Amino acid sequence: MSVATGVLTDKSNIINNYSLSQNYPNPFNPSTRINYNLPSDFWVTLDIYNITGERISQLVNEEKSAGYYSVVFGSSKLSSGVYFYKITAVNKTTGNNFSSIKKMILLK
Repeated sequence: MSVATGVLTDKSNIINNYSLSQNYPNPFNPSTRINYNLPSDFWVTLDIYNITGERISQLVNEEKSAGYYSVVFGSSKLSSGVYFYKITAVNKTTGNNFSSIKKMILLK
């Protein structure tokens, strides 16, 4: 009979920082995947902007728990060009904020 003497923690799955990954694939057509990580609970918005800075889509606008997230962006109604995606994460309890912008290219 064996007795458990400790708990092993896989630290590779612990999220310590915020991150917004480059979309994949990039360039893309007709859809692309955007991944992001949160180290704790945050109110998250993930928006898509055109080259003139006009918001054309909002993919996320809700509270999220700590973890890894993936969102698919479909572009069937858009023309070829350069677009930007921006994440804003706000922790209402601690006041911590995170914001990041990345560029993506749609080729049709």
